[in-house]
Amino acid sequence: MSLLNTLNLTYPIIQAPMAGGATTPELAATVSNFGGLGSLGGGTTAPDVLNSEINTIKSLTNRPFMINLMVLSEHESTTLDSEIPTWLSKYYQENNIDMALPDRPAHSFAEQLQVLYDNPVPIASFTFGIISAEQVQGLKDLGTRVIGTANHPLEAKAWAEIGVDAVCVQGVEAGGHRGGWLAQSENDPLGLLTLISQTRACTDIPLIAAGGIMTGQAIKAIQSAGAELAQIGTAFLTTDTCGINDIYKQALLDASQDKRSSETRLTRLFSGKQARGLLNDYLRDFGQFESAHELPPYPQLNAMTKVLRAHAKQNLDAEYQSLWAGQGVALVRQERTIELLERLVKEC
Repeated sequence: MSLLNTLNLTYPIIQAPMAGGATTPELAATVSNFGGLGSLGGGTTAPDVLNSEINTIKSLTNRPFMINLMVLSEHESTTLDSEIPTWLSKYYQENNIDMALPDRPAHSFAEQLQVLYDNPVPIASFTFGIISAEQVQGLKDLGTRVIGTANHPLEAKAWAEIGVDAVCVQGVEAGGHRGGWLAQSENDPLGLLTLISQTRACTDIPLIAAGGIMTGQAIKAIQSAGAELAQIGTAFLTTDTCGINDIYKQALLDASQDKRSSETRLTRLFSGKQARGLLNDYLRDFGQFESAHELPPYPQLNAMTKVLRAHAKQNLDAEYQSLWAGQGVALVRQERTIELLERLVKEC
């Protein structure tokens, strides 16, 4: 059976589950009602809010949808033992920004996962790590399809071995944080087509492709390479139901008009984990510290820069926000979500 049929989809389009508010219940439901797979990035969402958002999606669609969680250990989500980088502390002081660290750097993954046990969803996907075979089976017993995320063939093979239904392979072109956890996935990141071919050589698990996919022609290309479905993120960021702020959205649209401003960069400076976003003053000003050994890991640095990013958003400043975007950002359009979906299908 094809993955399209397994997931009960009409079209081979998955709207990527981008965390931090970009993916709204309205966006997910719009995509699902169209016949694709709408997704909610729940990795940075409090468990009670996640439960509420799942209920909202269920009220807006009777079609399959997906919830994505970030796999973090209890130690990772509770530990704040790194020093705030000197350059970051100095920035807060110079700009009179009150730097108050939270009690913990991230929400409990165990508590988020429990939400999916208590309030089952059609499809669950996982990123930043791998769950256990027992957790996979626990979700399947509730009728939930399970999808893993991989940036390296060995990660995809590991997911296949614990019985997931499919693996989303993310090429280096992808915007925001990619989901790999092995050192190889960051030390020598693979382009999407190479990743698909190498993964297909070591496992026959159904594949979903992500990274720089912006058109129907690109969907056909990844299908020819060996993936069944396309997961698309950046293209949805400038649509009407996306939840990013207007300044962020305008920066993306500006990038589509001026190719000089469409440069993206892989960076750890915002969160401690490698992610791709538009080049802005924050990355220019502090880029010299990118390779610093003392750079705190994710999610600690993410917690430390949260106030900085919130301050920039409040002051309508795109230069100190994390403007996550993939390498295909020059092709974004200001359009309704439904218009993007119709165009993708027509191009296919």
